[in-house]
Amino acid sequence: MNPAEIVEKVKAKSKANFKTGLNCAECVLEAVLSQVETGLPLETMCLMTGFGGGMGHFGDTCGSLVGAIAAVGAVYGRRQIPASPKESKEQMHGDPGLYKLFNRLPYEFQQRFGSTQCRVLTASWQQTWLCREHLSFCRNLVINMAGLAAEMAVPRDLARWGSMPFAAHYP
Repeated sequence: MNPAEIVEKVKAKSKANFKTGLNCAECVLEAVLSQVETGLPLETMCLMTGFGGGMGHFGDTCGSLVGAIAAVGAVYGRRQIPASPKESKEQMHGDPGLYKLFNRLPYEFQQRFGSTQCRVLTASWQQTWLCREHLSFCRNLVINMAGLAAEMAVPRDLARWGSMPFAAHYP
């Protein structure tokens, strides 16, 4: 299967997941784990349960963004403690570097949707939570972020994604 086909399967799986009642973060991570070889079991999805609704309905970072970061982390994330602080710095801040890779996700999310905060994104549905329009909007976020995570994961290309300049950068 080529990368574009995998991305489409991930997007379709995330949409199907949303219909089951999984939250936004669970939908994205499970869709990627089900279609991309990461070495992690599908049960890893349990780590995302508390991130729906902007972290337990607190309204902070959208769960679909958190799920995408977790999914990309399942592919590129560190699997062991670095041998030294120098090795850690090179992994995270190097070129390519993991922070540059992960920086793409919130940047792209904000560019596409205007905010990364659930409470901002869903403000117009505070009185009609889970209405059709709200669910449709959130389903779109899930599909978009699952697709972006899959694009970044397949094929594995840290040199590409981890060498892009920071889109937005905290000192």
